[in-house]
Amino acid sequence: MQTKDITTQVKVCSLDELTNEDRRLVEKAKEMTSHSYAPYSKFHVGAAILMANGEIVGGANQENAAFSSGTCGERSACFYASARWPGVAFRKIAIAAWTRLHKPDSLPDSLCFQGKPISPCGACRQALLEYEVLHGPIEVILYGAEEVYILPSVASLLPLCFTEF
Repeated sequence: MQTKDITTQVKVCSLDELTNEDRRLVEKAKEMTSHSYAPYSKFHVGAAILMANGEIVGGANQENAAFSSGTCGERSACFYASARWPGVAFRKIAIAAWTRLHKPDSLPDSLCFQGKPISPCGACRQALLEYEVLHGPIEVILYGAEEVYILPSVASLLPLCFTEF
């Protein structure tokens, strides 16, 4: 028997340290949070995908009283991107989120972003991973008001991932 360590390297930086392309993608993800429909969780998630053809596709979480009928921001973005441009690779995805919970009502939405980055749920990780398996690595940029995480791929978010399908 042997023991293996599974590690993930994460670059940590500020928004100002991002390239112009990455900052533009993060700003689109932040903008997309205003398109979310989150009356139940009050947690607004936006995602933006940079496609290999240069297009940027946004998505936002859409909740529903039948909870499993809703969808996350990341999946709404990747499903739309794939439907709009079938076969075009995703190069990067940026994700941002905010909530008013535990914050004064007078605070503008733009000041309610999570301090630390949030990462996709397991279902979103698997959905994104399938596009990564088809077309190659998708860089992941997780925005937080205090710091930004950059990961080299979706697989780096999903150790021991399921890729044979």
